[in-house]
Amino acid sequence: MTGTVTEQRFERLLRPGARLQVVVAHPDDETFGCGSLLLLAAAAGVTTAVCCATRGEAGEPAPGTTLPEGGLGVLRERELHDAAGLLGVGEVTLLGFRDSGMDGPADGSTLVGAAYDEVRDAVAAAVDGFAPDVVVTLDASDGHRDHARIRDAAVEVAAARGVPAYLHCLSRSTMERWAAFMAAGDPTSPYLSLGPLGTPDDQLTDRLDTTAHRDARWRAIRAHRSQTSPFEGLPDGLADEFLCTEHLMRVPVRG
Repeated sequence: MTGTVTEQRFERLLRPGARLQVVVAHPDDETFGCGSLLLLAAAAGVTTAVCCATRGEAGEPAPGTTLPEGGLGVLRERELHDAAGLLGVGEVTLLGFRDSGMDGPADGSTLVGAAYDEVRDAVAAAVDGFAPDVVVTLDASDGHRDHARIRDAAVEVAAARGVPAYLHCLSRSTMERWAAFMAAGDPTSPYLSLGPLGTPDDQLTDRLDTTAHRDARWRAIRAHRSQTSPFEGLPDGLADEFLCTEHLMRVPVRG
């Protein structure tokens, strides 16, 4: 999986008329994770879509959030559509699994508790419906089990269809700086107990400068009003490492 960040192979896919599908686990993953990439693609004339596995019911609402009838999942679904509109996304598909949460029991209705084949087939239906030229999913290097489950399904589906797949990555070097900052201010953060976070930098195959889309990304982030973004409170330099550079890893084709 090794590569060089100067290859810029992904950029060749950003052409007018191309179709890019982002496959994620929860509302806000498309924005907190891939928001700048979606903005960059839309600006290049790419038709984009988001496939989201759950409504994020197990998330923790931000202080002061008023929940509608139906609860947090209803609110987060609305936020997903609001943010997608700000990101220039043309199509949003929800698969209907329940959010598994970070840990604990997960029944068959949840993304982790459901049979893997069921998850894979649901992703396959969404991919077949959109017919992308490239599929992007999160690298799951933050330790969330839902991210890992949807990553595995998205990669398998793309490979079966001969569609290039990329992992949108948190770089190890940036996550080390983030962990040091978090440890100083919130040593009880559950993420700090997960071990090394992020994808090792030498495994990244593409790096894209998305500085021009920083403000638009923030607007989409704020559309997820019920959630506290991971970038809130970070020093500008550290926040910009997440917001202004997209790190990608091409999933190798297995023959």
